[in-house]
Amino acid sequence: MDPEDVRRDWAERSGKYSPEYYADIGPNEVSETLRDVLGHYVTDDAAILEVGCGSGRHLEQLRRQGYENLTGIDINADAFDVLAEQYPRLDATGTFHAGAIEDLVGEFDDGAFDVVYTVETLQHIHPEDTWVFEELARITGDLLITAENEGNSPQRGRGETAVSYVDDEFPLYHRNWKDVFSELGLAQLIREPTDRDTIRVFRTL
Repeated sequence: MDPEDVRRDWAERSGKYSPEYYADIGPNEVSETLRDVLGHYVTDDAAILEVGCGSGRHLEQLRRQGYENLTGIDINADAFDVLAEQYPRLDATGTFHAGAIEDLVGEFDDGAFDVVYTVETLQHIHPEDTWVFEELARITGDLLITAENEGNSPQRGRGETAVSYVDDEFPLYHRNWKDVFSELGLAQLIREPTDRDTIRVFRTL
């Protein structure tokens, strides 16, 4: 798939892996880890951005913890209709942008957010668009958190397959995010493997 095909697939997705699909699932262990990490490292007034926020299930958990400066971006515009229905208080208080990461990330200032995080989003960035990772590092003022599938080998993140296809439908690119963001000047603080993903917390230097 070329980059535009990948973006189009997520922008138009319905059914499985759509905003409605994840809204029905609700918060999970990643939501809890995000809450715990932010509670340790930042204050309630931290500016927080979720890249690929979907229907807002993770942001809603942060809102309930008292975080008020919440921003989300998602490529699927329908996500924000689902968010408004499922989490009306988040919809009323948060700031949301519909569009591809590649189109939106350049609009933010250097260090615009104290925290930038992604949950199973960067794993779908096409190899031709990896410049986005440098942009995410640029807009991160303090913490960057990734919860991404790095491969399903026993040594997670070091599998032999660089790309796999979910349900034989769309690509998932396996990357070691410590390598990616260390090269961009961030230091890894935490690595926590889960059954599905690897959660990593980085801090700017």
